[in-house]
Amino acid sequence: MSYLKSCSDVPKDAVTGTLNGREPGETTVYLIHSGGYRRKRSRMDRADFIYDVYGQSPAEAGQLAYVVRDYLLEDLPGKSLGGYLVLDVRDLSSPHWHPDQQSDEPAFTGEVALYLTPND
Repeated sequence: MSYLKSCSDVPKDAVTGTLNGREPGETTVYLIHSGGYRRKRSRMDRADFIYDVYGQSPAEAGQLAYVVRDYLLEDLPGKSLGGYLVLDVRDLSSPHWHPDQQSDEPAFTGEVALYLTPND
């Protein structure tokens, strides 16, 4: 989350790991750890993340979802995060329309896989 909060085109107050306390209509980038696995013992892991992007309109949510995707795929590889070096980021699912089931708010969702190695 700290990485996306540091990206200039992503509203830093919008990035969160929970929807608790969020008001309907607030621009939000919700990150969820969705899985992953060990690729090579003690050397490389894969961590999968879903990003749900809520906006005040479908256009805002979609545009921000693609901004988030671009930062994750193009800028994040090569950076250090929490003791790990991000080797690569792969697109598992590009942003697609997925309105909130409860509130019917405009939202787009996507998923990425991060390939990480300990930063020794």
